[in-house]
Amino acid sequence: MRHRLPLPELMLFAVALVWGCSYGVAKMALIYYPVLGFLALRFGLTFALLLPSLRDFRSAEVQSALRIGLPLGLILLAIFLCETYGIAQTSAANAAFLISLCIVLTPLVEWLRLKQRPDSFTMGAALVAMLGAALLSSNLNAAFNLGDALILAAALLRALMMVETKRRCAGQALSTLALTAVQSGVLMVGCLLLALLMPSDLPALPTSPTFWLATIFLVLFCTLFAFFAQNYAIRRSTPSRVALLLGTEPVFGALFAALILGETLSTNVIFGGALIVLASLAASLQVTGTPRESMREAV
Repeated sequence: MRHRLPLPELMLFAVALVWGCSYGVAKMALIYYPVLGFLALRFGLTFALLLPSLRDFRSAEVQSALRIGLPLGLILLAIFLCETYGIAQTSAANAAFLISLCIVLTPLVEWLRLKQRPDSFTMGAALVAMLGAALLSSNLNAAFNLGDALILAAALLRALMMVETKRRCAGQALSTLALTAVQSGVLMVGCLLLALLMPSDLPALPTSPTFWLATIFLVLFCTLFAFFAQNYAIRRSTPSRVALLLGTEPVFGALFAALILGETLSTNVIFGGALIVLASLAASLQVTGTPRESMREAV
């Protein structure tokens, strides 16, 4: 039987690439604007672009997106607050490396929440990926700080997010675009409300081309495309496999940190990155006898 990478797996590798780059890009944008204001802008633009997907408000697909997207959006809000505040207080390489703990946390959360014990192949691939992450972590800069702790919290929340997306979306007539729109709207409103509770007002939007180029990149690729691709793939796979495929994210993050931000990488980092890529490829090419879950869906 010839092995190939189906569309969901290819989309997840693309997500890993842009998310790996997002740490450095977001770090550059945060030089110009506060965290909450930046997140509200990023997800507000995403919500505006996806608003047409909610036009048929009374349809079953949009109603399901609202019911499912609201709680998932709150989890995403917590993830992005942890990630973005964490990025502001640690290096781009540290953030990309530490988030890779999601690889091994997801099978455990899946086991607890879905009562589905991951198969031995998936667990073996996760352990190989974690060995790679351990080698990557040898490049961590400075002592463990609050920023690193926030990134670790985001890794746990990411695992929960993937499992909850699978649990809540299973068997639902659901528009993936509408679900992405609802999640973006929750993030926008949540960040705006939190910003209003802060003692200081948000400054005027920056005029720097660097800020706006970074924002546009994050909106189009790291939010609009990535959210859609992740929601699309999770509904057709298992959370553990999705986590493994997204496990290549720190590799791309390390490359971006080295090539663009000038952060140095050791031999351990290169070898660790290779292990993560191999584990992710093995998971994506695994052939099982279980048919893909059937589901009525409106894209």
